[in-house]
Amino acid sequence: MANIASVTLDVADTTAAHRFYADAFGLDGQLRLRASEAPTTGFRGFTLALTVSQPSTVDSLVATALDAGATTLKPASKSLWGYGAVVQAPDGAIWKIATSAKKDTGPATRRIDEVVLLLGVADVAASKRFYTGRGLAVGKSFGRVYVEFAAGPGPVKLALYRRRALAKDVGVAPEGTGSHRLTIGGDAGDFTDPDGFAWEASARLATNA
Repeated sequence: MANIASVTLDVADTTAAHRFYADAFGLDGQLRLRASEAPTTGFRGFTLALTVSQPSTVDSLVATALDAGATTLKPASKSLWGYGAVVQAPDGAIWKIATSAKKDTGPATRRIDEVVLLLGVADVAASKRFYTGRGLAVGKSFGRVYVEFAAGPGPVKLALYRRRALAKDVGVAPEGTGSHRLTIGGDAGDFTDPDGFAWEASARLATNA
């Protein structure tokens, strides 16, 4: 089963971005950074989500992200599905930190249970067919609304959401042009999906990093 080994974000200043992600979230192998000035405006068409176990963990990660220089897109709040917040990193990437729990069940931690890459796509059903053809196995599917692929041995899970719905979920306008400033590293090979998201073989991506 194909899986994602890492995601690479194109950033203007790799040193500053490394410092931000270490201070904000303590991320290590899941995230790579590459210097790039590729032009982009508006919504880049994707978000990264950190799934955690309880609200206090959400609050802790949001607090360190804001201290490190992130800005708030949606403050932490309860909802029907749980508790979460959305922040934007200084490099422009959008991060959602969330839990399905509405109450703490133990001491506060900073443990991240899952890293999920959500791609905003034009046609969820068509993109689902494309990715299953590339060897990704579907874990959850809700028609033309949302698809989550089964977690393989890689540290990042992939999900598909309609672009406009994803933008609304994180509190930004759906319009955007230019580079996604994202490369997905995995064992599915080198290709570009129907919405312009680029994949590279993880071994080659590591060599180029």
